[in-house]
Amino acid sequence: MREDRLTRKIRQVLDVFPWYARMLAAEGADIRTAQSLQLLPLMTSEMLERYYYQSGPPFEPRDNMTCYRTSGTSSRRRKTIYYSAEDERRYIRIKSGLFNRIIAPFGITTALSDMGTGHAASTAPETFDRIGIKVDTIAFQQPIEEHLERLRTLRPQLLYTMPSILDRILAASAEDPSSYGIRQVVLVGEIASPAWLRSVAERLWLAPESITDTYGSIEIGTIAYYSHEHGRYLFAEGIEAEGIPAQALYDDIEPLPENESVLVLTSWARDLFPAIRYVTYDIVRDLRPIVVKGQSRMSFQAIVRRIGTELKHGEKISVYDIEDVVYRHLKEATVRVHVQSNALTVHIDSKDKTPEIYERIELELQDRIPEIGIMIRGGLLHAIRVVPSEISYDARVLKHKRIFYD
Repeated sequence: MREDRLTRKIRQVLDVFPWYARMLAAEGADIRTAQSLQLLPLMTSEMLERYYYQSGPPFEPRDNMTCYRTSGTSSRRRKTIYYSAEDERRYIRIKSGLFNRIIAPFGITTALSDMGTGHAASTAPETFDRIGIKVDTIAFQQPIEEHLERLRTLRPQLLYTMPSILDRILAASAEDPSSYGIRQVVLVGEIASPAWLRSVAERLWLAPESITDTYGSIEIGTIAYYSHEHGRYLFAEGIEAEGIPAQALYDDIEPLPENESVLVLTSWARDLFPAIRYVTYDIVRDLRPIVVKGQSRMSFQAIVRRIGTELKHGEKISVYDIEDVVYRHLKEATVRVHVQSNALTVHIDSKDKTPEIYERIELELQDRIPEIGIMIRGGLLHAIRVVPSEISYDARVLKHKRIFYD
């Protein structure tokens, strides 16, 4: 029964993370009466900063674990997410099964993984090898010209990449991008809007069904994929999803539209991350179960935007990362971060509008997350723009730090 599985999951988390008992007690939750996920506390970014994102592992040391680092926190410390050997095995098994489902109808035998850096990039070779596809990879340190040359010479049938990298590939291609011979594209990373996906399909001379968006996070692993058959995102094995109102996280936020909610996930397949009611801060539209091959499957129509403090720009970067750089140069300033079509712009309202200062901020920002700086200099990502602005204050705007999507 589901209650038994939930109890086992709670005990497994308690065994690895003794602090979870303190968290349950602080939130008034009781394992003996927790017959549903909704009776357990949300694993918010504040909770993770307090208990998980420490200078060392937030559990007893162990062998055979892998660490992945991502954006900064309010303490200015980069996040570290841990995977046990069993976590990695489950991740590869679940992801390769999902990829096989996506790729099999196209008869693909060769692929190029152009994924920048991180968990998805490091596990791509094993994922494709498991389903019998010959895969080549290209390092994110290589300039964009080298990425284009690999496409010309390898002519992979499938390209596995991120929307931001694909944007730069299409923009930098002197020839018709369809000449690379790509038959299928699988994406993961930034939000991929339907309009953008249609534009990419047209430029590559592909049917819309040949481009599949997948959704994952370094904390949880593989989360969902877009099913062209059902016109919706379906969740991967081992994921339980629920939607919560934005007011459950912030008192001062405007209510979301009736059919939108903040996605909260529980993973039955993670050991070294406390994946019980993990708040993704992604807003999804029309979260509901549908019938797939006679079984009820949770699904959603689209990822709309984020309400958290971080975004994916090749790698994750947070408002805290950005402010850390800005306030080293400007003691008094208001910072607002905007994203449009995978391009990141930092607006700064300050009395000091010296151009040289803004140029220095721009240069330092791109190296706040070193991997992002490498990809920007290599032409794989849009540069981060820093512009002096007048920022008006609106009572309807959240008081807490956030990223604005234009």
